[in-house]
Parts: sequence; structure tokens; C-alpha cells
Amino acid sequence: MVLQARNKHREAAPKPPRASRSPLRAAPDAGAEEPGPERAPPSPGRKGAAGRKGPRAEPVAPPAGGGLRGRLAAGLRGALGLRRASRVRTWTTLLLAAFAAVLHWSHITHLFENDRHFSHLSTLEREMAFRTEMGLYYSYFKTIVEAPSFLNGVWMIMNDKMTEYPLIINTLKRFNLYPEVILASWYRVYIKTMDLIGIQTKTCWTVTRGEGLSPIESCEGLGDPACFYVAVIFILNGLMMALFFIYGTYLSGSRLGGLVTVLCFFFNHGECTRVMWTPPLRESFSYPFLVLQMLLVTHILRASKLYRGSLIALCISNVFFMLPWQFAQFVLLTQIASLFAVYVVGYIDICKLRKIIYIHMISLALCFVLMFGNSMLLTSYYASSLIIIWGILEMKPYFLKINVPELSLWVIQGCSWLFGTVTLKYLTSKIFGIADDAHIGNLLTSKFFSYKDFDTLLYTCAAEFDFMEKETPLRYTKTLLLPVVLIVFIAVVGRIISDMWNVLTKRQTHVRKQQFDHGELVYHALQLLAYAVLGILIMRLKLFLTPHMCVMASLICSRQLFGWLFCRVHPGAVVFAVLAAMSIQGSANLQTQWNIVGEFSNLPQEELIEWIKYSTKPDAVFAGAMPTMASVKLSALRPVVNHPHYEDAGLRARTKIVYSMYSRKPAEEVKRELIKLQVNYYILEESWCIRRSKPGCSMPEIWDVEDPANAGRPPLCNLLVKDSKPHFTTVFQNSVYKVLEVIEE
Repeated sequence: MVLQARNKHREAAPKPPRASRSPLRAAPDAGAEEPGPERAPPSPGRKGAAGRKGPRAEPVAPPAGGGLRGRLAAGLRGALGLRRASRVRTWTTLLLAAFAAVLHWSHITHLFENDRHFSHLSTLEREMAFRTEMGLYYSYFKTIVEAPSFLNGVWMIMNDKMTEYPLIINTLKRFNLYPEVILASWYRVYIKTMDLIGIQTKTCWTVTRGEGLSPIESCEGLGDPACFYVAVIFILNGLMMALFFIYGTYLSGSRLGGLVTVLCFFFNHGECTRVMWTPPLRESFSYPFLVLQMLLVTHILRASKLYRGSLIALCISNVFFMLPWQFAQFVLLTQIASLFAVYVVGYIDICKLRKIIYIHMISLALCFVLMFGNSMLLTSYYASSLIIIWGILEMKPYFLKINVPELSLWVIQGCSWLFGTVTLKYLTSKIFGIADDAHIGNLLTSKFFSYKDFDTLLYTCAAEFDFMEKETPLRYTKTLLLPVVLIVFIAVVGRIISDMWNVLTKRQTHVRKQQFDHGELVYHALQLLAYAVLGILIMRLKLFLTPHMCVMASLICSRQLFGWLFCRVHPGAVVFAVLAAMSIQGSANLQTQWNIVGEFSNLPQEELIEWIKYSTKPDAVFAGAMPTMASVKLSALRPVVNHPHYEDAGLRARTKIVYSMYSRKPAEEVKRELIKLQVNYYILEESWCIRRSKPGCSMPEIWDVEDPANAGRPPLCNLLVKDSKPHFTTVFQNSVYKVLEVIEE
């Protein structure tokens, strides 16, 4: 462990004198005595007697070609042999990683097809299968693909009037749509190339659906936009598994560690990812680059010398992680906090941390430019934390002058970071007038206190934003993932405690701990704690925790942590025994996934979309539940006033007005607000009025918190389901949806 020097004039420990060597003389063989000027040569008939250094070595014939030349040739052959062996190990690792990638790609493709029978769906059914946010994101890919030219399509999404009518917004800036832009450009190039060389890109046929339903045309192949879109996502997430294998191998120092990481991921697949069920979500594009980014951070922490290539690669992976996903900044905040803690206790030096901070700052600046000056990036906790840590590093000489115990100095630096970050975040948000991420603070506040408001309840009433379910740790335990990670974590913490004790008791103040000289293990332990906190508070974020647990499990193969065990038992025996025990429940989990067989069908929504396309004007404006609005925009190509991307303060205010249809407010008041938004049609869903995920989570109950003045009155939606007059007119109705035309006065 690198210990932080606190004395102003501390001198470096003296280095041992370097042994002199003669360039023309070979080093003596092990066990042979060094000849000296006073030693008599042995008699011709006498063999070396056994003395203190053991029996004398037998004479060895000189290498062919003479003394020095022979030794150089032998050394060269040895070096080439080592290089050849290293090359073989590298290629073996890459081949195994490629096999893991193909395996994961095949697995998630198989699950997705089994769940929805996607290859046999019509274009409309495929679009309806992309519900909520997925449909919203895919709609912009569709816009660029169907535009007269690529640049025209990009201009359309940057000057969009369909998403928050009548506002014109830059959706590329608001919704992190770079994946859709890149995939649309690839698709257009692919189609033009295949047309040029005359290769068919898709096959279409007529599918009979039965039950009195009309036949549909279904096309399969990369020439179909939806198939191309999903295929690229699955290829990217297949490559992610290759990164996990390399990650586990590098961290543990053994290919067995890579095997453990990959198998743990498969055995806990349902807890690690949801890409096979929800391909278009932002995490599907972003998370693979986080894996690459953390692998690069691990390499940088372990390397004794930093190279420019590693830092550039880290910068690029940061950008590729942040651009597709607005939540990425919070993940990087936990990483920066973990690295700062590693620095404070002395496991990495100030120079290395400073370079990492600079790379993060450059990445943030690049994303700010590429996102057209998205001010949420500059006012984030992540940006504030970077600035505060940079300031603390620059003030290190002043911290070292403080005459306090080492532990107190750690606390001072930690508190400076915490209060400085919160204060700077508050000030920058006030200066720039940004409130778009205020709901996140309210959401976290509601986890610890009784705070409630409309936006917070919309989140906490959804299962994915609730606390981690109690069954999740049990599922981790059944696959032995949790016990293995706990063993690894305890081993790391034991080493940390030993080091901290030596620092605090001043037993070692000049030397680096030889048995624990890498800060990457401490970083991974702290990152695990950060992900665990996120996963416990918000169940959806266990998608960060579980894969990181799989990476940590690879350390069961680490000689650095368990060398004492591997001296007695072969590492392979331990690893394969653990994997065999894991596979009992792990194979059952995989079999459960493979047994999921379904076929997508949503006839009520199909009827609704068809009615809108053929019975309303192209400029008719719609309002309704956020998931339904995404489908209306995507498939019916009608402007909407609200949508599922809830990260904007203005959009949250619009959604509250739209959802007042499920409140207890008077119909006339609700109608007046809808007219202000220029709404022509409202899609009412009775299920939204009565469904209740848990006590206090029905829409009327949520509105009772927001609008207590009208509590006790009957919900407006119940009244409109029975009779929509006089303020609205029912123009379409089926078993799920009721379309109300807003009557303007």
C-alpha cells in the first residue's frame, strides 16, 4: 500500500547497493562457490565435496559457438520461447472470450424469439412489442430510416414537433439518441450496399393468425428495420460477455477466473440483465461500455506505469457509456467516490488519481458538447464531485500540514468531498436554473423519510423502483454467488484492515505492502458496496450489482488472496468444485428461462392504432397514459403531448395535467387544461383507474396526496367510463381503450 507522506521533509528510503556484474562473465551456477585468488584449484581426481552449500554442480559443457555468443544465443532462445508462450496464452484467452460472446449472443437471441415469436410478427406487432420507452426510442430510428436521406432524418429528430406537441424539441439532446442515429446510418448503408450487389436482405411471407383475424405479412432478415435494430443490440451484448471473460481473467490472474465470471453470469442471468426482454432500453447500449471502462480502470490501477493509450481508451469508453444513457452519470459518481476513497487510505498515489480525474473531466466535456450543451451534465453530482476531488488533490500540501492523526485526516478529506459535492451541486443547479433531476433527490428522500409527491409516487409504486425484493438475496444464495462473493469480500477487507492497522499504529510508514500492492482489489470491494446500496434502494439497479458480483467471484481464483490455500490444494480442484455446486441451481435457472415460450399479441391496441390511422387527421393531437402514447407516436405517427421519458421537469408537469383524468377533479377543470395543451383526443384506460400495485398506489390514491382538496369525491375516470358527456365525446371504444374527443367551446 502506498502510504501518504505527511512530513514536509521526509526522505526516501535508501536503496540497497546494486551488485556489480562483469559483462564478460556468467553468473555462478546455483550451489557452486565463487572462485577467488587464494583458492587452490581442485585436484584432478577429486570431486566436489559436500559443504555448507551442498554438493558441487557437475561441469556443464559450454554452449556451441563459444562463451559469450553461446550464452546470448541461449538467452535469445529463452526469450523467444517466453514470448511464444505468452502469445499462445493471449490467443487462447481471446478464443475463449469469443466463444463466450457467441454463447451469450445465441442465448439472448433464443430467449427473445421464444418469448415473442418475433420473426413471425407483422411490422405493426413488432412495433407494439416495443412498449413504453422502448417504443419511443425506436420511433426515432424509424424516422431516420424512412426519411428521404440520412441528414434529413437527423434534422427531423433534432427539430421534433411530434413528441411534445406543440413544442419543437431536439430529441437527440433530450433522449440520448446517438445509438439510434448510428444504427440508422448503418442500416441505410447496409441496404444500399446489398441492393448494389443484388443480395436479398429479407424474406416475407403471409402468416395466418386464426381466430377470425386477418392474415398479416411478416418479413424476416436484416433488411427489416426492427430485426436489424434488435440484432445489433444482441451482437453488442454478446461482445459484452467476451469482455466479462477477459475482465475476470485479468482481475484474478487466471483464465479460471474468467470462466467463473461467465458461468456466474449465466447461472444468475435473470438477475444480471434484461436485454433479452427489453432490447431498446438505454442500458442495452450503454452497459457493455461500462464493463470495458471498468476493465480499463482496473488495468490503470494495476499498472506501474501509465501509458497514453490506456488513458485515451478510458476517455473513449467513458464517452460511449455516457452518451446513450442519462443515468450513466450516477454510476460514474459511485466510481469516482470509490477511487477517491482508495486514494485517501493510500492505495493509489495522487499522480494516478489526478490523471483519472482529468480523463473523466475531458469525457464529461466531450459529452456536454455532443449533447448540444445539455446542462444536466454540468449540474450533476458527478461533475460537482470531479471538481471537488480535483480541489482536494490540489490542496494536499495544506492537508499534510494539519497536525492530526492519520484517521482524522481521512475523515477530514471524506467530509470535504461529501459536503463540497452537495454544496456545489446545489449552487450550480440554482445558477443554471436546472430542476430536471430534482425528482431523483425526492425519490431518494422518500426511501428514508415519509416524503411523498405525485412524481415520487409514480416511481415508488412501480416494482422496479421499489426496494430490492427479499427473494433476490435468496436467489443469489441458491446459486452460491452470494457466499462466494462474501468469502472474497472478507478476504479483501481482512487485508485492508491489516494495512490500516499498520498505518494507524505507525508500524510501517516508508514501505509498500508487498503482499497487497494493488489498489484495484480495494476499488472493486468499494464499488461492490456502492452497487449494493444502489441495488437495495432501487431494485432496477441490481443490474449493476449482480454482474459486479460475478466479476468479484473470479477472485476466488486469485493467488494474491488465496495463495495459502492453493499451496495445499490445486486451484482447478477448488474452482471446479465451486462451479459444480453452483451449477445445481444455475442449470435450473437456465432451464426455466429456456422454458419460457410465448407469442406477442395485443389485439385491443392493434384495433386502436388502426382506428387512429384511418379515422383521424394526420395532425390530430393525442394524450393519455405514457406507455400508450409511445405506441401512438411510433405506429400511428400522430403527435402526442406526453411520453414515457420522465427526466424533464416540463414533461413531468405536462404528464401531471394529462393524468388529472384519473384524479377526482371536476371534468370541466380537466378539460380546460387539456385544451391549453391543444389536445384533440384523450385515450382513456379504465384499468389505470382501478389497478393498484400496493396500498396507496392506485391513481386516485396518488392524486389524494397531490390534491387533498378533492379527496373523497368519485374519480373522474370512473364517471367518464359510464358517460363521457357533456365535456367529451366517445368516438372509439373496445375492451381496453376508450377514445374521448375533447369538445372545444
